[in-house]
Amino acid sequence: MTEYDNDLLREGILHFKVKEYDLARNYFERALENADDLQTRAQANYYLSLLTDDPVRKRNYLEETLAIDMTHPEARRLLAILDGKLNSNAIVDPDALPACANPAPDAGRCTAGTGAQATDTVAVQADRFTCSKCGGRMVYAPDGVSLLCEYCNRNQLLSTADGSGEQDFFIAMANGSGQRAPVAVQTFQCQGCGATFILPPDQISATCAYCGSVHVVALDEKRQMVEPDSLLPMAFDQKQAASHLVNWVGEMKITPQAQVQAPLGLYLPVWSFDILGSLPWNGMVYRDKRQVPISGEKEIDFNDVRILGSQKLAGLMVQALPEFDFSGATRYDPRFLVGSLADVYDLPMAEASLEARRISVERIREIIRQEFGHIQELKYSTAGLRITAFKLILVPVWVTEIKVHDRSFRVLINGLTASVHSEIPGRRLADWLENLLGGK
Repeated sequence: MTEYDNDLLREGILHFKVKEYDLARNYFERALENADDLQTRAQANYYLSLLTDDPVRKRNYLEETLAIDMTHPEARRLLAILDGKLNSNAIVDPDALPACANPAPDAGRCTAGTGAQATDTVAVQADRFTCSKCGGRMVYAPDGVSLLCEYCNRNQLLSTADGSGEQDFFIAMANGSGQRAPVAVQTFQCQGCGATFILPPDQISATCAYCGSVHVVALDEKRQMVEPDSLLPMAFDQKQAASHLVNWVGEMKITPQAQVQAPLGLYLPVWSFDILGSLPWNGMVYRDKRQVPISGEKEIDFNDVRILGSQKLAGLMVQALPEFDFSGATRYDPRFLVGSLADVYDLPMAEASLEARRISVERIREIIRQEFGHIQELKYSTAGLRITAFKLILVPVWVTEIKVHDRSFRVLINGLTASVHSEIPGRRLADWLENLLGGK
């Protein structure tokens, strides 16, 4: 490898910056002809794409750039504009972000709209969809694909279109949808505990999945937010969820102090990210009783790095989140929420993406240490990591509380696998067993 091609590239960039475009083009073309490394070829093609108005030639240059570096952010953005997927006028200047029209004083971040507020607490049953045949109430069926009339058993099929489609991360960040929410959805805010949920269309009352209070919902306002891309439908109904809870309580030999409330269905928002790139690293290891340098570069291709969008059940979801199989997701349809609520995310996509990068780096560090043993002074660069796609998916759970020893503990049932997770400490379970067996 020589520096001649890199010198030509640098000269071209200097002339490009002072708007001497003809000279810049000449240097970039010569750099491309003499390039002896892929990075120089990628950059030369990218800058040449900026110097032509011919859409065919521009596309060729951009595709050549992405063929070498598929995570090149500027090239991906320009190609998205060329394909009509991104409006150049909608690109957000990160140094001049739009003013927040409705700041959230307690959250420290902008909200594009306001949530529909609940009115006085009243003891009423939530008004869901009605059957066109007999006028009875339609509820979500445990088959995962339909609504079922409670009276005449008429079925109404829901859409089961594939929900695996993801959004381009570069486009979302360029047009600001990663920070601002574009879709108006009906929401409900519990006046008892403050939790906010997405409602199915035309539902006029709701029971909070966290505190159990019942509210009538005002339907005159909607909240702006990112609409979910897909959803994992509930695999079983409330009666079956209660049965799973009873079996778990029996297995754990727990004796509740009071009547246990039937589990309430809830969908939790989860951000999923695909991450590509490479991470160069170096460090020191002991070999033959002396410290020697070691280095390498790790290629990364992580699919579905999961970040919980709502922190209200974060403790219980640590173990439950990996259990969900996203391959069974269907395209989001608000009618799937009939009989359940969907928690509104409190972690925006942009912030979730940073957490996904952090988790990915931790995985890579662990992989490197597994392959090369204990490495001292491990250093690395994350500049080559790129998030390429993301989606917001709703996952199903059933939630209730159990009171034991004068304390209330939340219990979560995975709406797909029926696995049960609780806030009850492991040691407390052991103590109960000892008490039951006469050990104390």
